[in-house]
Amino acid sequence: MKLLSIVVPCYNEQEVLPMFYDKITEVMQGMKKESPELDYEVVFINDGSKDKTLEGLRKYARLDERIRYISFTRNFGKEAGMFAGLEAAKGDYVVVMDADLQHPPEFLPQMYSYVSSGEYDCATTRRVNRDGESKIRSAFARTFYKLMNKISQTEIVDGAQDYRFMTRQMVDSILSMREYNRFSKGIFSWVGYRVKYIEYKNVERAAGTTAWSFWSLFKYSLEGIIAFSTAPLAIASLLGIISCAIAFIMAVVIIVQKLTIGIDTSGYPTIVCLILLFGGLQLFTTGILGQYLAKTYMECKKRPVYLVQETEKDIDRQ
Repeated sequence: MKLLSIVVPCYNEQEVLPMFYDKITEVMQGMKKESPELDYEVVFINDGSKDKTLEGLRKYARLDERIRYISFTRNFGKEAGMFAGLEAAKGDYVVVMDADLQHPPEFLPQMYSYVSSGEYDCATTRRVNRDGESKIRSAFARTFYKLMNKISQTEIVDGAQDYRFMTRQMVDSILSMREYNRFSKGIFSWVGYRVKYIEYKNVERAAGTTAWSFWSLFKYSLEGIIAFSTAPLAIASLLGIISCAIAFIMAVVIIVQKLTIGIDTSGYPTIVCLILLFGGLQLFTTGILGQYLAKTYMECKKRPVYLVQETEKDIDRQ
């Protein structure tokens, strides 16, 4: 028998949870008929939900022995949720997917066929459009992918999702990366392996609202840039060189004008402009250094990625 572990991070998913459970059960029962050697478990990660998500997970864990869950002490973020699910997964194959049904469970049989054949180590989905998103958000997303692929040696495919069907070997490789500041899109790509991309059109949430605001996505993108590229540090050095060059050129121009033409340069505006220019550049470059230092600081603390308050073992199965 082969075991498939389905890892599902959850944050305030009480509305969509019943739909997801019914759908994943339907799809997996169909897969078991086509592939009798396959069994499955579903590992839900309750990432500090403030609604009744945990009550729903308790209910399903009592009804279905294939349902497992881990409940955090607070909200640690989706990255921690995925990491916890991968650590808890027991399967020969592991798939990570969202509970909101934007990752269609109907792709699971196709993913299984690609990976179980031995031709690929991972099957994942790639959105070919961004229908339902605002134009500004879509534009920033495309810009992020272009920027990352230019400044980083780790290629991140535009539109690639966290919805991934992986072999145990690939999962173990991901778990070997114990960093606190995690950016899974980069980690999935960095570990390598043979990946099959399945293209599909964007799907709206089945219910509820997304927890990903524009600001949270922006911070997440900065996390990715800092985690997989040192280019901003080089940019800081380059800006310093450019600033010195500009200052030198301005000084030469002022001296030449004074000696040849006799033009008097107004002191106050020049000084103010120079102070603002170089002060701004210094703050900008210091900020870049501060971001890298902050990440190093958090890594040195060796704090756990997440803390568990409750699992399915803590409830009575009826």
